[in-house]
Amino acid sequence: AFFHSSLSPNIEIGAMWPPTSIIPFNPFQIPLLNTIILISSGVSVTWAHHALMENNNSQTTQGLFITIMLGIYFTILQAYEYFEAPFTIADSIYGSTFFMATGFHGLHVIIGTMFLLVCLIRHLNNHFSKTHHFGFE
Repeated sequence: AFFHSSLSPNIEIGAMWPPTSIIPFNPFQIPLLNTIILISSGVSVTWAHHALMENNNSQTTQGLFITIMLGIYFTILQAYEYFEAPFTIADSIYGSTFFMATGFHGLHVIIGTMFLLVCLIRHLNNHFSKTHHFGFE
């Protein structure tokens, strides 16, 4: 229902998206950087997985470590973005939609980073191999 307002803004929000009272983020600043970070983390975790399949322990460790660092960096940037936002969750449908969508995505990244940290610890303790990597994929 919230996303409907972005596709078909009604008179209550000024018949435009974002609503007239909202100053949105510049999409070419932190949002673009976060997109690049997420794509890079996908590349690095894929690299770690392929390295694990080739029994290359050092590259698996490096790939997991880089992915975890990118997840932490993304979370820090998102927290900074929230702190600097010129609007709140109470500022119209735009604030509600923005904070709910990005908040759930941020939670997904935090949980994924914790899972990858567990995978890194398990990898360092030799719990994974080319043939046994349940929990890594």
